[in-house]
Amino acid sequence: MEGIEDDVGHVPLLEAEEEEEEGRRPLRLRGSYLGIFGSTVFLVSMAALIIYQGHDYYDEAKIENKGNNNNNYNKVPRGVAEGVSAKSNSFLSETTPYNWTNAMLSWQRTAFHFQPERNWMNGPLFHKGWYHLFYQYNPFSAVWGNITWGHAVSRDLIHWLYLPEAIVRDMWFDINGAWSGSATLLPGGEIVMLYTGYTHQQVQVQNLAYPADASDPLLLNWVKYAKNPVMVPPPGIGPNDFRDPTTAWFGPDNKWTLTLGSMLNDSGLSLVYKTTDFINYELNDHFLHVVPGTGMWECVDFYPVSINGSVGLDTSANGPGVKHVLKASLDDTKLDYYAIGTYFIENDTWIPDDPDLDVGIGLRLDYGKYYASKSFYDQNKQRRVLWGWINESDSEVADITKGWASLQTIPRTVLYDKKTGTNLLQWPVEEIESLRLSSHEFKELLVKPGTVVPLHIGPATQLDIIAEFEIELLGSEGIVNNVEGCGVGAVERSAFGPFGILAIANDQLSELTPIYFRLSNYGNGTSTTTTTTTTSTSFCVDETRSSKAPDVSKQVFGSKVPVLNDEKLSLRVLVDHSIIESFAQGGRTVISSRVYPTEAIYGAARLFLFNNATDINIKASLKIWQLNSAFIRPFPFHDTQ
Repeated sequence: MEGIEDDVGHVPLLEAEEEEEEGRRPLRLRGSYLGIFGSTVFLVSMAALIIYQGHDYYDEAKIENKGNNNNNYNKVPRGVAEGVSAKSNSFLSETTPYNWTNAMLSWQRTAFHFQPERNWMNGPLFHKGWYHLFYQYNPFSAVWGNITWGHAVSRDLIHWLYLPEAIVRDMWFDINGAWSGSATLLPGGEIVMLYTGYTHQQVQVQNLAYPADASDPLLLNWVKYAKNPVMVPPPGIGPNDFRDPTTAWFGPDNKWTLTLGSMLNDSGLSLVYKTTDFINYELNDHFLHVVPGTGMWECVDFYPVSINGSVGLDTSANGPGVKHVLKASLDDTKLDYYAIGTYFIENDTWIPDDPDLDVGIGLRLDYGKYYASKSFYDQNKQRRVLWGWINESDSEVADITKGWASLQTIPRTVLYDKKTGTNLLQWPVEEIESLRLSSHEFKELLVKPGTVVPLHIGPATQLDIIAEFEIELLGSEGIVNNVEGCGVGAVERSAFGPFGILAIANDQLSELTPIYFRLSNYGNGTSTTTTTTTTSTSFCVDETRSSKAPDVSKQVFGSKVPVLNDEKLSLRVLVDHSIIESFAQGGRTVISSRVYPTEAIYGAARLFLFNNATDINIKASLKIWQLNSAFIRPFPFHDTQ
């Protein structure tokens, strides 16, 4: 490959160090490939390398070359030589550790978000009445490493039962880690799983696994294909720059198609492979998509959305009334970006509807602490469900002390936003409402400029909050706002913001987490509804005063949120101890936050309204539910029910 292979170097040989393991039967696919269900196993993380021989298709003319002729072969993977660094806030290791008490650390563990019993995890599939979550798990420590596949099942995506580990790193092709993977559910009831293995030579490869017994509702035992790996890196791609296959979709050419993330020079891209048997693969001579300057793409997700419907679509759906979402997790920034566009099935390429909102430069799935998300089609309820991985924002010292680290978001449904035509709408799955207990309702509470209003609701660490805000302009029209975006946080006052909710706050307001709106302009006199445009409103979360502990990353997160002329400002907030998930305008903009208070815990945690604007009154209407804890425990194998 002229001009590229010399820059990248040669991929190490991928010969096995041991004989094929006996008893591993080959995969046999049965039945028609029509009407398939695609499902993603949510193993959030990095890695994958796929085999290809014969096409020298990496033409530098296809990609804008920024002049970065870095040697991808010698590139050290994210943070540590063996793969992925869990901590993006490594500067905390140089901060004086806070004297955390056991009570503080115990409070941080969530009540209804999925996380492992202990130690470190990353990051489903509906089968015979059970939702299956496979997650990357370190069975030995609360830091990244020794990655195997944890396994849990649920009837409702809320209450989970731990099962034995599904895949362990015991072969030459995954001895350094069994990483991210996706499943495809075939029409005959069989399941094929592609997952990334990190080999004995530190090369990312793609491996095939399948259930030992597909009739087992719990899918307890998995078989690795005897001739793994089924895919290794093609010429021109570095051994650590090729990973995370998607769920496959079935096309009119009677082949399965999948894509995965990679990088060429500094351009992030998604490669396309086709197969008829999930053993032999053909590399397309086109990228699905490429965006210069975005760096390595990982945990790529690709799926259809209906532009007129209110249900999710199977991964293979296409045709009139269908758009396709392409999402990538950017390794350089640790952020998840998406764009909506058109998939051209004749050559397996995709283009965004708006080039200014392309992957990596436009919209993000979540503007907070959120990464390595993937979705799956839930054929049980005809919905697309999205999961995201939420890392810790404290130090590794604290993680090891408390004995666990990281968790999953509440699963979210995903729909196309018909009003804006550019956004997705993310919303907590309806099952979360089964945890609702007592509720409090407040109507048109007046919050004047510079004031805080307590909401007397009792315990405030497990909440489901729905709020709407109406605005009353106090001065004359035409006031110019002097702060754009989120500002430096909720302490920075401007004419039209900030205003919103103070969550996980104590009575003295020495610890608090503001969730707020800030308007750039407003000019409708005393109208009680907002008429802001799609560029005039910011939605933000301010962590800077969420904890007195110094060894915690505390940021201001936020973005513009489209607010249409006939809409009130609205938000939904899920509070679960150390995680807060906030959804603005029906889920157009979402922010996930991690907070580690030292005083606003247990019975000392409170909820407030606040208005730190200078020129508007706020009227807030809220309904707030206390939420029960979900059960997350080992599967009761002794129970014959």
